[in-house]
Amino acid sequence: MLRQRVITALVLAGGFLGVLFGAPATVFLGLMALVVAYAAWEWSALAAIESGLGRGLYVLLAAGLMAALAAYFRFDKQSLIEPHISIFLVWAAGWWALALLWVQSYPASALLWGRSWIGALMGLMVLLPTWTAMAVLIHAPRGPWLVLGVVVLVALADIGAFFTGRAFGHHKLAVKVSPGKTWEGLGGGMAAITLAVLVFITVAAPAGQWWAWLLLVLITGLASVLGDLVESMVKRHRGVKDSGAILPGHGGILDRVDSLTAALPVFTLLYILLHPKLW
Repeated sequence: MLRQRVITALVLAGGFLGVLFGAPATVFLGLMALVVAYAAWEWSALAAIESGLGRGLYVLLAAGLMAALAAYFRFDKQSLIEPHISIFLVWAAGWWALALLWVQSYPASALLWGRSWIGALMGLMVLLPTWTAMAVLIHAPRGPWLVLGVVVLVALADIGAFFTGRAFGHHKLAVKVSPGKTWEGLGGGMAAITLAVLVFITVAAPAGQWWAWLLLVLITGLASVLGDLVESMVKRHRGVKDSGAILPGHGGILDRVDSLTAALPVFTLLYILLHPKLW
């Protein structure tokens, strides 16, 4: 199992890096749209859409909305200063604030979001801002590096939380949603990304702007934990361990990108607000 997980991770990482740095932005976003569309297929099952036709229509809806967002926003190098994009991301951040309340009050909150149509709407609120955030970042100066930075940040937070939680974890973070997560693990994850950003600040960031990078990274790290918890909550409600089985040793697409679904929109919104102070 471990060997399978490692091989899958290496293949995914190599393919992602190759497209991120070797393909035009439009090709990268097109391929990411396919990933998001497949994630929508997995989410449709979590939303209790039973029929193949219904799940297929849900995927088409997600794909159509991504196309509509691309046509409306016309992503380009000016996206960072477009107010309508910022407003969209503010709404996305508001959704994640609501999701936090649902996680905190689970299982009682399932009375609000447990219906199939609300679960389906919830999936769109999770997935569409993720793709929009990638579209904004990839067109920004140093765009591929920004996208990679968020991915690495989320991975470091996850690794730090895993090892710290296993070694020191005693106080449960959200026992009714994800019993394995602890406050100690959360602290370890935040410590890992804090150390990483301090190294980055020392090496690359202009003097006097360390606070903006630190704020950006810490809030994004916390958001990544929320993204993980939301998918865990929905899977627990549906009584499944994984969102799918397409990735050998890893489960489904959603199981690998759940943290990014919150981290990317939050990072992008904060980057838009703070980027004059970052460079």
